[in-house]
Amino acid sequence: MIVTFSHDTEQALGTLVRLVNTMPGPNSQVDTLETLEELEKFVQEREVSAVDSLSEKDLAEVRELRPLFSPVFTTDSDAAAAAMINAIIARGTSTPRLTNHDGHPWHIHYSRDGSSLACRITVECGIALAQVISAGERERLRRCEAPDCDDALIDLSRNRSKRYCDARTCGNRLHVAAYRERRKASGE
Repeated sequence: MIVTFSHDTEQALGTLVRLVNTMPGPNSQVDTLETLEELEKFVQEREVSAVDSLSEKDLAEVRELRPLFSPVFTTDSDAAAAAMINAIIARGTSTPRLTNHDGHPWHIHYSRDGSSLACRITVECGIALAQVISAGERERLRRCEAPDCDDALIDLSRNRSKRYCDARTCGNRLHVAAYRERRKASGE
């Protein structure tokens, strides 16, 4: 059975991955969500709709979400993932409604326009994760397999074969290293 997620679910999952990957990690001590300008860029890049002007409070609240969502990408249990996701969703206020804005077909927003950015991310991304778990697809949530990267990723490939957060960087770097190692081993 091939599971496909709706556009809004995939959008929320992409937003979540991008958010989690702003955190400093073991292989990179760079936090890419430290300033209001970086938050505004994040909102623009991820096309988060119905966001009013952002404040330092929004920045602090969104930054607080990252360590809540991050462990979902490393758990090896549906029950543990469900418990984390339920706790995350409970932090927000959900008011589901149908909408068809910005040229997108009808889809569900789980938070009200005018909700804080943190509430919107909490609910929208939490529900998207709940849909992944309820579809029996938790293994699509994982970390990059490159030894020097620990970024979160969502594998939306048909055969669950995505191994790297970005094939052009992490994947290519490993392929080049393996090629050089094979050439070295063969005496070239």
